[in-house]
Amino acid sequence: MRCCRKLLEVLLYFVLPAWLLSASAWAVGIDVNRAEIRNSDDGYQLSADFNVNPGYEVQHALSLGIPLYFTSEFMLTRSRWYWLDEQIFQSEHTVKLSYNVLTRQYRISRGALFQTFSSIDEMLRTMARQSSAIISATAVKKDGNYIASARLRLDTKQLPKMMQVNVLTSKDWDLDSGWYRWVIRPEDLVPRASGRTD
Repeated sequence: MRCCRKLLEVLLYFVLPAWLLSASAWAVGIDVNRAEIRNSDDGYQLSADFNVNPGYEVQHALSLGIPLYFTSEFMLTRSRWYWLDEQIFQSEHTVKLSYNVLTRQYRISRGALFQTFSSIDEMLRTMARQSSAIISATAVKKDGNYIASARLRLDTKQLPKMMQVNVLTSKDWDLDSGWYRWVIRPEDLVPRASGRTD
């Protein structure tokens, strides 16, 4: 009896916390791993790396050939002490995720461009890396702080009408990272050196 109690204590002390940690790591939803502003030849670009974990219902719908549409949104605003923040930039992109039952391949489509994948995990890892359109260098002044925002969400309005009723009653379909915000300082806006020598 004493041995069983000791074993139970060991299980509760070591195994339960490890199981809870692994369960939370695979929780359904979308989180932000990393977000940054990058310099480019024409200006700046906001980018974010998301952690996308769809639930069983979403993966099952995809495996039946139902396309899913994910929308990424980026905003850049400039803080002003004397008035409301000034919106400098806003962009929105939608990507389509689909599965071909005959070829057993997953696909990401961005307009006319597409990529194919052999597994859903590989496709989700690629889709999780999102970038904004280019922000003109002239739109960004280097004398103040900016607030950048990023968001990735499943656009449930583009699902078939019959499924939209189920979406309202299931948490599996609530895939939205919410707005993730970070501060960009003037030192983050150093232009990249162009490789030309004139």
